[in-house]
Amino acid sequence: MDNSFIDIVGVSKSFGGVKAVDDISLSVHQGEFFSLLGPSGCGKTTLLRILGGLETPGSGRVMIDGQDITDMPAHLRPTNMVFQNYAIFPHLNVEQNVAYGLRQQKLSRDEQIEKVSAALAMVKLEGFEKRGADEMSGGQKQRVALARALIKRPKVLLLDEPLGALDKKLREEMQIELRMLQQQVGITFVFVTHDQEEALTLSDRVAVMGEGRILQMDSPRQIYERPKSREVADFIGQMNLLSGVVESVGDKVTVKTQTLGDVCVENNDQDVAVGDAVTLAIRPENLKLRSASAPGAVRVTLAASAFWGHTTYYRVVVTGAEGESLDVAQQDYSGSERAGDEAWLGFDPGDLLLLKS
Repeated sequence: MDNSFIDIVGVSKSFGGVKAVDDISLSVHQGEFFSLLGPSGCGKTTLLRILGGLETPGSGRVMIDGQDITDMPAHLRPTNMVFQNYAIFPHLNVEQNVAYGLRQQKLSRDEQIEKVSAALAMVKLEGFEKRGADEMSGGQKQRVALARALIKRPKVLLLDEPLGALDKKLREEMQIELRMLQQQVGITFVFVTHDQEEALTLSDRVAVMGEGRILQMDSPRQIYERPKSREVADFIGQMNLLSGVVESVGDKVTVKTQTLGDVCVENNDQDVAVGDAVTLAIRPENLKLRSASAPGAVRVTLAASAFWGHTTYYRVVVTGAEGESLDVAQQDYSGSERAGDEAWLGFDPGDLLLLKS
């Protein structure tokens, strides 16, 4: 059953002959936290601005809740937007900033105060009504921006890298609060970010973008564990990418690599033939350093290590494949950690992903 709430159909947008958005179609469900993820210049913000009516598509249609809003002015759309720079009015206090979104509604003073109080309670800023904008921290300003955007209860809230200006600790705290807020209000959120961890943490689904197109759209777990292309695998988190050549194709695919030798892997829905150049991808946490040999393990030399709390990260070079290094993330390696020492590297072939090069 189709439960799409936002439908973007064949949307394209060019600037000076350069296609920022290239024939994108996607659907977002009602009440979903949906993220557009990708590097700078991939078209994610342009697509968000098209959805909000701040840009006009060159072609295609935009629908929200069954209504075609492609040519609808921004102020009439059932959307509101939160920007990275907050867009807080410095000459207004918190109450006045939040109430600004109500200016077109003919409300009594008591009704306005009631709505502002409810919006500030949602973002945990009760009692800050008379605080000046210049007296607020970055995190508090972002909360004010959220309250102002939510006070009119739009059908869709658009967020353009809203946490990008915050420091790491505050950003992580705000991620949790933003997700809880979205679940509380039940409004559809469309969120733009270049931060992979942020998208995976917050989202119900993620669309990974590159050069104006959607490379993969899936749940955070599928995006992380089963990327469908080298571009997605390389962009999402840390990933070891190994070049290889297909030697045989059957229920499984045998790939010859310089780094790990001949390995037998799942097809991963890739259309490959004998002789094709392919990429094998494996996460650092799926590689295991051992102090003794084990079936299928390869000999490696430690090049560097970095302790990071519960996990230590290693860079290793495979014996006989000089120039080919791998990253390993491990919690319990009991061998030597000095650069130049040798060890054994184990892996489960089931953790290797086959991708087209």
